[in-house]
Amino acid sequence: MIEDDFDSVRFRDDLRKCRLGRRVEYLPSCASTNDEMAARAATGAAEGGLVVAGQQTAGRGRRGRAWHSPAGENLTFSLLLRPPLPARMAAPITLVAGAALATALDGLGYSPRLKWPNDVLLESTAGNRKVAGILTEMASEGSRVRHVILGVGINVNTETFPEDLDHRATSLRLARGESVDRGQVLAAFLTVFEPIYDHFVAEGPSDALATWNRFAILGQPCAVERAGQTIEGVAQGVDGSGALLVRTTRGEVIVVHAGEINWRSPT
Repeated sequence: MIEDDFDSVRFRDDLRKCRLGRRVEYLPSCASTNDEMAARAATGAAEGGLVVAGQQTAGRGRRGRAWHSPAGENLTFSLLLRPPLPARMAAPITLVAGAALATALDGLGYSPRLKWPNDVLLESTAGNRKVAGILTEMASEGSRVRHVILGVGINVNTETFPEDLDHRATSLRLARGESVDRGQVLAAFLTVFEPIYDHFVAEGPSDALATWNRFAILGQPCAVERAGQTIEGVAQGVDGSGALLVRTTRGEVIVVHAGEINWRSPT
């Protein structure tokens, strides 16, 4: 993302409407926006601070997987949150962000789908392909949240992917056939995310999770690794804590709070 594009007048005007994201720091290149934000959080940065990178050299996704982040093509950012919540109630933030991002992309004319816990996909003639990922990292103090770093990577203008990603990744540009303004995408996300997040903090996750379920890929076969066993089932949705509900081949519904899920379809 060239700095002039990111710092456009229209983008600044959009951000003035939001509390979150007003304090924007743009880095042409960094190892990881989450690491950059963690350093700022440790020195007392206020909620709403935002770090955006034109390139990440060591971006990561869930379970430490590398995140493809070529220079000047996509949107990678980290937002600092300080929800006044017990740590045990913060888990749904990943899904809250997913619901907001899907809503924002839908409003921009795309067809997003959500796959638990942190993937945003786009519908295409070749099937559902990943366009974005979300990584939340929390620090707590006693039983309370000290901060949550919400990291988001969106494939915006990439046209070609490495061979290992080519069959399962896509970008907004590939979906639309034209270049996309990254600042517009970021502003659209923040505009949607702020009221959803505020409602989550004040009232709980039910509304956000209902939105997540509306965009979710459900009825998808999967296998859950649990206590050394592999449990086959079908994804049914999420419960009030954000956990995935999986109906097994025996008809039992198991609740998956964390762990490795292997999806059995190409999506």
